[in-house]
Amino acid sequence: MKRLLVRSGSLITGTMSFLAPPTLALSFACATAACGGSAPTPQTPPPAPATAVPAPLSGSPSPADDAAIRDALANPARTDKERARDGARHPAETLAFFGVREGSTVVELWPGGGYYTAILAPLLAPHGKLAPTHFDPKGDPKDEDTQDARYLLDRLAKTPAVFGHVTPQQIALSQLSFGPDGSADFVLTFRNVHNWIDGGYADKVFAAAARVLKSGGVLGVEEHRGKPGMTVKEMSKTGYVPEDTVVQLAQAAGLRLAGRAEINANPKDTKDYPHGVWSLPPTFAGKDVDREKLAQIGESDRMTLRFVKP
Repeated sequence: MKRLLVRSGSLITGTMSFLAPPTLALSFACATAACGGSAPTPQTPPPAPATAVPAPLSGSPSPADDAAIRDALANPARTDKERARDGARHPAETLAFFGVREGSTVVELWPGGGYYTAILAPLLAPHGKLAPTHFDPKGDPKDEDTQDARYLLDRLAKTPAVFGHVTPQQIALSQLSFGPDGSADFVLTFRNVHNWIDGGYADKVFAAAARVLKSGGVLGVEEHRGKPGMTVKEMSKTGYVPEDTVVQLAQAAGLRLAGRAEINANPKDTKDYPHGVWSLPPTFAGKDVDREKLAQIGESDRMTLRFVKP
């Protein structure tokens, strides 16, 4: 299946939980399984008392951090369409939960049209670093990865006042790397894991993310949340991924689950649509079929997970 990407007071309003390190290492073979293979049996670690994220990323964002995120949301490089989706995507709350601060070094994976790039760039400048990944812009012009790369690079070049400190990073699946080992405070990904699973390289992405993180660094994941027990084929077809599948992928890469948040949850999402998650807004893959009903449901139910590198 072709990838279908959406061009993409206190800040903490969602319900969050923090988990102690699991006692059982979980392996994951999703990325190498056949398309019709079954996902691993869910093994969710039991809740435990809060555990602190290692310095320098420990603690809740300060009022100054909150203000910086809000200022970034107001920057003029963001489009009206992006601003219109803030109510469904909760960027301020999501970044605050992950712990992103001014001056951080952040790698953004598969940024699509740059929804989060346009927020992170002014937030991190001038003392931090943002490295959004992209594929070869000189690749096959019909390939979606090539199109995304061209769109992103063109957007960055058009507004140097906002994106001048951004360092885009070209990647290749044949030798996947997101930068020097131990160089990033954060690796962030928003609604991409289903594509990695569909492409058969999810394990490689999580492993590369773990390598680039510093000790104590954070992998922040937002993803369409599927029902437990989905097969790889079902994930690829619908764009939904069980939460336990994402946890197992991260744990297999050596990362520890440090927190869950319901910031991006949507209990109205029944996850049983003809065109999978793309039936919902903003894509409306079914065009006018049940459009009003789907608009009332809103964007997908999504997990928001924070992992830490020991």
